[in-house]
Amino acid sequence: MEISRIRALRGPNLWTRRTAIEAIVTLSEGERPLSSMPGFEDRLRERFPELGFLRATRQSDTLTLAHALEVAALCLQAQAGCPVTFSRTAKTVQPGIYQIVVEYSEEPVGRLALQLAETLCQAARADTAFDLPDALARLRDLDEEVRLGPSTDAIVEAAVNRGIPCRRLTSGSLVQLGWGSKQRRIQAAELDRTSAIAEAIAQDKALTKKLLRAAGVPVPEGRPVQDADDAWVAAQQIGLPVVVKPLDGNQGKGVTVNLQGEAEIKRAFEVAQGFRDDILVERYLPGGDYRLLVVGNKLVAAARREPPNVIGDGVLTVRQLVEQVNADPRRGVGHATSLTRIRFDEIALQTLQKQGLDADAVPEKGRRVVLRNNANLSTGGTATDVTGDVHPEVAARAVEASQMIGLDICGVDVVCDSVLRPLEEQGGGIVEVNAAPGLRMHLSPSFGRGRDVGKAVVDHMFAAGENGRIPVVAVTGTNGKTTTVRLIAHLLRTRGLTVGMTNTDGVYVNSQQVDSGDCSGPRSARNVLMNPRVDAAVFETARGGLLREGLAFDHADVAVVTNIGTGDHLGLNFITTLEDLMVLKRVIVRNVARTGHAVLNAADPAVAAMAAQCPGKVIFFAADASHPVIATHRTQGGRVVTLQNGDLVASEGSFEARLPLAGVPLTRNGSIGFQVENAMAALAAGWALQLDWGVIRQGLASFQTDADNAPGRFNIMDYRGATLIADYGHNPDAMQALVAAVENMPARRRTVVISGAGDRRDEDIRQQTRILGAAFDEVILYQDACQRGRSDGEVLRLLHEGLQGASRTTVIEEVHGEFNAIDRALAKLQPGELCLILIDQVEAALAYLQRRVETDR
Repeated sequence: MEISRIRALRGPNLWTRRTAIEAIVTLSEGERPLSSMPGFEDRLRERFPELGFLRATRQSDTLTLAHALEVAALCLQAQAGCPVTFSRTAKTVQPGIYQIVVEYSEEPVGRLALQLAETLCQAARADTAFDLPDALARLRDLDEEVRLGPSTDAIVEAAVNRGIPCRRLTSGSLVQLGWGSKQRRIQAAELDRTSAIAEAIAQDKALTKKLLRAAGVPVPEGRPVQDADDAWVAAQQIGLPVVVKPLDGNQGKGVTVNLQGEAEIKRAFEVAQGFRDDILVERYLPGGDYRLLVVGNKLVAAARREPPNVIGDGVLTVRQLVEQVNADPRRGVGHATSLTRIRFDEIALQTLQKQGLDADAVPEKGRRVVLRNNANLSTGGTATDVTGDVHPEVAARAVEASQMIGLDICGVDVVCDSVLRPLEEQGGGIVEVNAAPGLRMHLSPSFGRGRDVGKAVVDHMFAAGENGRIPVVAVTGTNGKTTTVRLIAHLLRTRGLTVGMTNTDGVYVNSQQVDSGDCSGPRSARNVLMNPRVDAAVFETARGGLLREGLAFDHADVAVVTNIGTGDHLGLNFITTLEDLMVLKRVIVRNVARTGHAVLNAADPAVAAMAAQCPGKVIFFAADASHPVIATHRTQGGRVVTLQNGDLVASEGSFEARLPLAGVPLTRNGSIGFQVENAMAALAAGWALQLDWGVIRQGLASFQTDADNAPGRFNIMDYRGATLIADYGHNPDAMQALVAAVENMPARRRTVVISGAGDRRDEDIRQQTRILGAAFDEVILYQDACQRGRSDGEVLRLLHEGLQGASRTTVIEEVHGEFNAIDRALAKLQPGELCLILIDQVEAALAYLQRRVETDR
């Protein structure tokens, strides 16, 4: 068994809407049917008793080692606590080669699970040992390490529940909520609009107290100190007992409370200095320790915190009692669990000493032994929800404190006897104000009801009804994708929006190109959705990106499928038939929002059939208004776009909008059939996006297919009285469309300049020149700069074979190099003739043609 080409599908994909690991598995003949490996499944289950049911995707398929690998990778994750349920094994057209797909919740965990599953299967084959506990521990530890912490996760979950798309921007807690200009960002419980000044104030405990006191909020007296001696002086000035803590600390680190004597105060100073240089001494307020969570201008949760403690049983030492408490599965290291393990450190030992104990002492039965006096969960404390008990005056003081500092999310630490009464009545006060407070004590308190504070944060960030989304249009198909993408983007720009666009030419924000090359994959689309300038996004969605990584978004508002042709890279990546290609291309249709639309070519049966997979509504387009699919859909009340009497016509029920083709320059008064189809698709997309008809009409009228606006897409130039056309067509369907277009353009003689892409099937390369040979008088052949896996001259040979027996072509010439081929064609071109140049290096070739046109006038 050999595993190769492991991919992470990070968005909706060919197999599932979930994130998944995909791998190619090659099996020898003896590994294919499990029945040829006696005892293998029994040995596998001995090593992993929780292994799920081995099943084939189709009843006719034979269970193989690949199926065992798939199920093992899924079940290992599930046993480690990951929320995964989907997996699949598919047989390819090549004997012994399988594709397996396994869902993951965290990509590194999914990859490790696949490795461990392979080790498990090999151990079962060889009848050797497999350490299941160690494997599960490795998966759990990795999952805890890489997944979002509880605070961030709660906010993200609340956002997802509201339909807000989320993207993790780093391996830490920085997360984008929403897209483009509608996005917000969080880092744990910090918001993007919280000022750095507010956070700096919250870190400075002395300044915080000064501001709160100025606002009339009760705070304990205190001051910064310079050294241990100064700490004792300050304690005497303030009045005993006192608290010693770092001036800008957090999570209770270095805090010692309820200090009475000079020695312990000086020792607490030294402990605090182990965390920060600047130290604060303040009056100790007796009473309970409460954390009040303020989001915006509302108190959303409150908890009473208890310091870490154990209860003696007269038998076990303090150290053993702590180990017993730490064995609680709810306790862990860091913030991934609802509780944190109690730890022995200098503060814990000092706290024990004040109680007349040490780590090896055996406290009497029933005695409560406190390990530290501060009650932070991060140091092992517990929390009890008291949200419903907070007096309105106490809540008001917490909100005032938050607003005085300027924090959007604020953890206010209060010490008082009870939150049932105003602080002033009981001598209580606010002892700290915390930026980026931990939320887990409110989400999963040790006692009492958990509070949905993640929802409170999201509701503060996004107004009611907002979901952080911008309009997203995905366009796929064999031909016409790039022009349709550019045309839709132009309509949205005409509406006044800043539009992010990706296609095979690059990434654009409005007219500015921000990246170059083939950018029709998910990585470029994600970059557009991350751009805060972008109000709407239009993505060309090519097959390669879909196969490599899936979609960059969870769902689109509009999905456009222009057409599907057999010349579209069939034979690559196990996409071997038109049906395979249709299943792949319809991924964007299957992931249309329920409130969205699929725009489908009714004249293409493979595209029209996708309508059944669309969760939203469908708009069909076709030139023939009487086409059965169009007629049926319109009868059923659906939207259609057709061509009638020289007009583009959009119809739904009794509604009808007409746009004369004479006002759509890219169609040349309807003479270029494929551009008419592109215009219909773009019009339908604009309709689906609820653009005003005046905007659609203006956008179609102002769109020009010149080399600047739509490079390589039927760019027409005048060269010394001859018609010159540059196009990037590179498959048989494109050749048919181009021939249909040029046959509507008068010319005394026609010449075509062509090369061929090496990553097409032999027959597809031959078919291109076979089509052109019936429509052009002369064919000039050249070889692409990149042969894409072909040997030198192989593509040219196939192009020559396609021209054998050509019905019209009488002259065939072969020229070395694209620009030399262009020069040869231009040298022979006469007024009144037409030359179609099928360019390879789009940008460079167009620039060269434009220079020739300008200099040869």
